[in-house]
Amino acid sequence: MTRIHGGADQHGLARWDFSTNANSCAPCPVLLKALQKVDARHYPDPNYSALRSALAGFHGVEVERIVLAASASEFILRITAYAAQRGALPQAASQRGSVNPKAEKVYLPNLSYGEYAHAASVWNLQRTAQPTQADLVWLCEPSSPLGQHEWLSSDIVQTVASHSAGQGGALLVLDCAYEPLRLSGQSSFTHQQRKTLWQLFSPNKALGMTGIRGAYAIAPEHQLDEARAVAQLASSWPLGAHALCLLHTWTQNQTQAWLQQSLNTLRDWKDQQIKRLQAWPCLPSDTNFFCMQAQLDTLFLRDRGIKLRDTQSFGLPGHWRLSVQPPEAQQALLDALQNGGAL
Repeated sequence: MTRIHGGADQHGLARWDFSTNANSCAPCPVLLKALQKVDARHYPDPNYSALRSALAGFHGVEVERIVLAASASEFILRITAYAAQRGALPQAASQRGSVNPKAEKVYLPNLSYGEYAHAASVWNLQRTAQPTQADLVWLCEPSSPLGQHEWLSSDIVQTVASHSAGQGGALLVLDCAYEPLRLSGQSSFTHQQRKTLWQLFSPNKALGMTGIRGAYAIAPEHQLDEARAVAQLASSWPLGAHALCLLHTWTQNQTQAWLQQSLNTLRDWKDQQIKRLQAWPCLPSDTNFFCMQAQLDTLFLRDRGIKLRDTQSFGLPGHWRLSVQPPEAQQALLDALQNGGAL
């Protein structure tokens, strides 16, 4: 299977990489310093007790609700497997009023990360356009590739959430990968609604260290059995020493202070970047990335050290997702577009 993603490809790293949404103010100096002290000679605690406690304190939730993952993509595949597994269980089928297990259904946003659909395909989940009919509902806010609000109304979310409690109910997963990189606006989900959702976090983007794989999820309130079941589907030691360090550092005040400072810089850079690209339609976003409509010669751009993310795999053909980059990179992109990169 061909993975479609930003970042390095068969040609290596692009000098001016607009294809990945990592914080371009990185690397985070607090994390860099912590990584220099990492001792990778030993196995981590298999229960990750200290890390899970730190993450629980950071979010103000019970430690039992913290589920660790090797990466956000790994968790997407794992919780999809859990949804499929639940559908195959006789007790789950009987609770739904069916004698025979049925094929589970998944709801995906119209424009969304391809890993959701890939996981659903692997586990034979049928896609439905009605979130109220789904057994697994994927939400993402801010969304990718648009960087905007989730389109579902709070009434629909509340309706689905009301059917999610207890064994055999729908799984609602809110992908929060880009929430720490929000530059404007605010979440459309209330604090109470978030308690009914699985929330998935992958801080390596905000810290600008996407080469370190590691993520975590917060299970819905009062669904600790479900949290344990999803955790048990993981292999032993899903996090290595460097991922352990990244997630520990994520919870520290110094790290969060640096992140807030970087958001101010990203806001300035974003304004500059959109002005430089005013010849091409750019869609509004609340994040450190946005979509531009254009016909581009990608080989021409790649030869000049520039890489962008084609959004066709997200369901948005004819557009390109660009992360916000420093002024030098912006000027390199503009020069390339004006001199043959744009068709």
